[in-house]
Formats: sequence, structure tokens, C-alpha cells
Amino acid sequence: MSAARGLATLVAGALFGFGLSVSTMVRPEVVLSFLRFQDFGLMLVMGGAVMVTLAAYKLAPRLMKRPVLDDHFHAHASSWNRDTAVGAALFGVGWGLCGVCPGPAIAGLGTGNWDLLWALAGIAAGALVQGLRAK
Repeated sequence: MSAARGLATLVAGALFGFGLSVSTMVRPEVVLSFLRFQDFGLMLVMGGAVMVTLAAYKLAPRLMKRPVLDDHFHAHASSWNRDTAVGAALFGVGWGLCGVCPGPAIAGLGTGNWDLLWALAGIAAGALVQGLRAK
């Protein structure tokens, strides 16, 4: 990885973490109130994320000849199968139980919420089990 790509990755990660913190998505109680249909503030956060992703994946290749830090745009093929559906369901159940997903859990550590280490341990254990099962 070049220094420019490494710096871009660091800046993008810091911006992502800052955005999660400002949007209060690093607080499990806020996420859980959203999932219980008590607070719809995070709908704006998710809507903004969808718009940025739409621009990055659909508009950028049409407006630019090549990405800033690569020589061509890459296709991201996806396919749905039983494993994808089961994984999505398990992710949703875990998200609903603890109120965090991996990005906000890591960013939440930066706010001093050390209880998120339990959620991250569960995420890591799930990833390990899936990796062992996939072999």
C-alpha cells in the first residue's frame, strides 16, 4: 500500500468514526431506541450514508475517468445464497440485542465506552466461527 493510500484510508476512517460519534450512533441506547421505533433521528444518518454510497458507486465512475488513488474502478459483484441470508439474520439479531455493529462499536471505544468490548468480543467470536466453518 502506498503512503497516499494509507493516508487516505486513515483520513476516511477518522471521518467515518467522527460521523458515527456526532450522529450518536456509538451509543447503544440511541440505536436501540431507533430499533424500537422510539427515535427516528438515525434514519437521517442512514439516509445520508445511502446517498454517499450511491454517489460513490454510481456517479463517480461516470464523472471520473479513473479513481484518484487507483488505475480503474472495480466491480463489486454480489450474490445471495443461504449463507448470506443466515449471516444477515444473525447480524440483525446481534445488532438488536446489543445495539451496536462493528464500526460504531470500535468508534465508541474512542468515547470511553469500554462496555463495548463485550460486543466486540462477540463480533470477533462470530467472525472466527464463520471463518473456521468456511474452511
